[in-house]
Amino acid sequence: MEIEFWWLLALPLFFALGWLAARIDIRQVVQESRALPRSYLSGLNFLLNEQPDKAIDSFVEAVRIDPQTIELHFALGSLFRRRGETERAIRIHQLLVDREDITAEQRLQALGELGQDFLKAGLLDRAEAVFVRLRGSRADALALRYLLEIYQQEKDWAKAIEAAGALPDHESLMWRTEVANFHCELAAGALASSALGEAEAHVAAALAVNPRCVRASLIRGDICVAQGRDQDALAAWKRIENQDPVYLALAAERIMEACARLGRLDEGQQLLRAWLDSHASIDLLDELFRWEMDQQGPKAAYELVREELRRNPTLLGLDKLLEAAVLTVPSEQRSDIELVKQLIHGHTRKVARYRCNTCGFKARQFHWRCPACGGWETYPPRRTEEFDLTP
Repeated sequence: MEIEFWWLLALPLFFALGWLAARIDIRQVVQESRALPRSYLSGLNFLLNEQPDKAIDSFVEAVRIDPQTIELHFALGSLFRRRGETERAIRIHQLLVDREDITAEQRLQALGELGQDFLKAGLLDRAEAVFVRLRGSRADALALRYLLEIYQQEKDWAKAIEAAGALPDHESLMWRTEVANFHCELAAGALASSALGEAEAHVAAALAVNPRCVRASLIRGDICVAQGRDQDALAAWKRIENQDPVYLALAAERIMEACARLGRLDEGQQLLRAWLDSHASIDLLDELFRWEMDQQGPKAAYELVREELRRNPTLLGLDKLLEAAVLTVPSEQRSDIELVKQLIHGHTRKVARYRCNTCGFKARQFHWRCPACGGWETYPPRRTEEFDLTP
């Protein structure tokens, strides 16, 4: 194969061009590194050596020497907020918002960060003002979500409903559940103020948003009771079985009290027994046990719990069984049973708590909204022992 003469000239030329390009790149890197503040490089070194406090001090010094480092400002502000140093985070992000030499996109970002700083610091009014300012911009969805969080903390449920309705995905199941609970909060407040018509309007709105809202059915029944319509209240509470039977225990006491006022205790007990057979629940058993003890005596209550324990063995059920057994056995055997009951009761305190499905937070009382993660209806009225027994 013959090699043409011009190739002999091209090869050295290509080599020279490559060498020149490399020299230019290296020179540019060196110039850029020299342009960086020495404290910036020291901060990187501290980060690599896992010394975050010294790294922060170095980055702060770099910002002081070269105020043009916009991205470093954002990084420091976010870092201060995560560390709980909200005052320093606010100063940095406020400085960025006030600068005239940044782009519109950077100003929006700085405002969003400033709003989060105020929210973390508990300055809800100032955080709200920032996020309201961001409405209608490219950060509109972000602003709405934070405004929704602020309105829930302030318990301003009307504004929360408005903000949730403006979200792009407001038709999703999660937001329907939340908005229904916002209406229920308003309904509960109206019921407490005896504004029954207003309460009923909010219940209707909650069920229109989420037909499976158990809380709305509970409140509707309470409204009927306040109006002296116990039969209608029973009808409202019975709908819960079709909405979500896990929550039946929340209506159990209400149902028995309404049946007592109507003179139909037997009907109420039969209903709770049917629910217990179909939807095993420790809280439901507890309510039925209490009424059996009061109406039929300890022997009937003992038989009730013993039958349920054979189907669903639990420590909490055993605790109830021993409570009834103490009153039915001869006096000479009571001390032994009471001793066993005390031992069992000590263990049941650990498994008698409610648990959030989302974050796992446990509490002794039921909450519609988890106190830890803020989730709505993530806290089903089931004891932790029931979760452990569920396949």
